[in-house]
Amino acid sequence: MLNLSLRQLRTFATAARHLSFARAAEELHLTAPAVSMQIRDLETAIGLPVFERSGRAMSLTTTGEYLLVYARRVIATLKEAEDTIARLRGVQAGRITVGMVGTAQYFVPRLLAQFRKDYPGVEVRLTVGNRDQLDRQLRDREIDLAIMGRPPRELDVRAEAFAANPLAVIAAVDHPLAGERAIPPVRLDRELFIVRESGSGTRAAMEAFFKEQRIAPPTIMEMDSNETIKQAVIANMGLTLLSLHTLGLELQVGQLVVLDVVGLPLRRAWHVVSLGAMSLSPAAEAFRYFVLERGDAMLEQLFGQAVITSGDHLNS
Repeated sequence: MLNLSLRQLRTFATAARHLSFARAAEELHLTAPAVSMQIRDLETAIGLPVFERSGRAMSLTTTGEYLLVYARRVIATLKEAEDTIARLRGVQAGRITVGMVGTAQYFVPRLLAQFRKDYPGVEVRLTVGNRDQLDRQLRDREIDLAIMGRPPRELDVRAEAFAANPLAVIAAVDHPLAGERAIPPVRLDRELFIVRESGSGTRAAMEAFFKEQRIAPPTIMEMDSNETIKQAVIANMGLTLLSLHTLGLELQVGQLVVLDVVGLPLRRAWHVVSLGAMSLSPAAEAFRYFVLERGDAMLEQLFGQAVITSGDHLNS
């Protein structure tokens, strides 16, 4: 065990999170054979296998599950040491890891690009996951901050709203409901819906709205990609509920329309979230302040016009 390297532990923890050497390799900027070699050396060092393979499926062994607990502790402790040293250096340098839900990918990279102009010495790593995945990454201290809609309730976190996040029902331009006004939610009960995967904040918001309206539209398809969902809606396969912050281009060029459904758009908020028990490094604290101070204005600049032209009811 004393011969285990930090690189092996990081590789193992990443492969355990994805249960895939290929996806771990992609995240770590390695080749899949390099990841496999690191895991093989780790298993040789401890004398027991940490993964079980059955065809293409992979799972942790009992040894792997126990090792993962301690590997995460080691990585988190080293991260705390790194943050302490960063505080001594100040904000001129440092490294932060930001997690974001898939919907936030339409604006967070631009926020990061602007932040890097102000703090060129700060290295930023970006990860993407659904709400459940970010909850776990915050809990395991794999990320410093998360950009998400609904913050976790089961964790002790500091969640601060920085911008509105309106969600609405989207349709193809030639859908029968596209030209109607003040559509009662009950009209949606007969429509086919394309939905995000379970664990997504968008999915949770949609299900809460349906429950509140006492409707249960049939689901024709479940997808984990906003882009794929939008293409399916453009092809008139069904309706969906998405954040308007995913729709700037499609609304502008007339590929999609926002349906004028009574009670929509849902008025949610974007939050910057950090683990309450974790002290942020100067670099992470600087990004947090940057998001709180500039996030709203940047979203308005990117999506304001698209929201305005998508329907007068969005301004009420």
